[in-house]
Amino acid sequence: MSHQFRYDSDEQDTVAVKVRSDSTDRISRCLQIQRIAADAGFPCARPLTGADLLEPGLVISAETWLPGGEMHTGGEVSFADRSAKLLAELMEILQSQSPTGLGAPPPWMHWNPPTGGLWPPNPVVDALDQDLVPEHVHAIARTVSQRLAQGRLPLVVGHGDWESQNLRWQEGLPWAVHDWDSLVALPEATIVGAASGAFASTAIPTLATIESSEKFIDSYQQARGRQFSQEEREAVWAASLWPALHNARGESLFQSPPVALDALMWQAPERLRRAGVP
Repeated sequence: MSHQFRYDSDEQDTVAVKVRSDSTDRISRCLQIQRIAADAGFPCARPLTGADLLEPGLVISAETWLPGGEMHTGGEVSFADRSAKLLAELMEILQSQSPTGLGAPPPWMHWNPPTGGLWPPNPVVDALDQDLVPEHVHAIARTVSQRLAQGRLPLVVGHGDWESQNLRWQEGLPWAVHDWDSLVALPEATIVGAASGAFASTAIPTLATIESSEKFIDSYQQARGRQFSQEEREAVWAASLWPALHNARGESLFQSPPVALDALMWQAPERLRRAGVP
């Protein structure tokens, strides 16, 4: 979603320069929140500049160069605890931050677009043959969207792309969390829910097992020192499906291997049951 360049600076040593299609206002807010996390000791790069326009529609910024660490690619259940506790640590740091200024969430978290359509607008994706998407994917997406639209939970700030491919570890300890352009303003339960379904995704995104998602959710609550309400628990499980639905649609449209698509077929009924859908 962005281009990143290594730049050897006389003033700042080595820095990372990021260029992406976005608005300066939204990226400025993301950088502000990222800087707050870095100042609190959270493992992430520290922004060194604000957001500027490189050219119309292209936003540029710079941050500290933070290479290294390893991406976890092993078992899901054992990793769920570590990943959930790290997310809980971040949410604790950001809990006092206003959710304003972040705009619409990315499409893999955007289950209620203001257009009233099922999927958020995307000219490239929308131009493809939508008949390639199985009807049951649309049906599950409609159910999830309607279920999440019923909620009245407060918005908070959180990371909206909590996949293993965005986390790096050293000897089991967190080394770096990347992709701060994917910050979102959504209810805490839905941020945790989406993460519980997507946390194990690496190069090929998929849907975690139900056992792993359950472990992730339990570990998060334990780390935060509170239990979700009934409404939050149902929102968690509903949101756990959306990133996989987004990916399954993409697999169908681009005729990629049906990784998320197959996982949805087996898991959607139980996840929807836990979401309180009859």
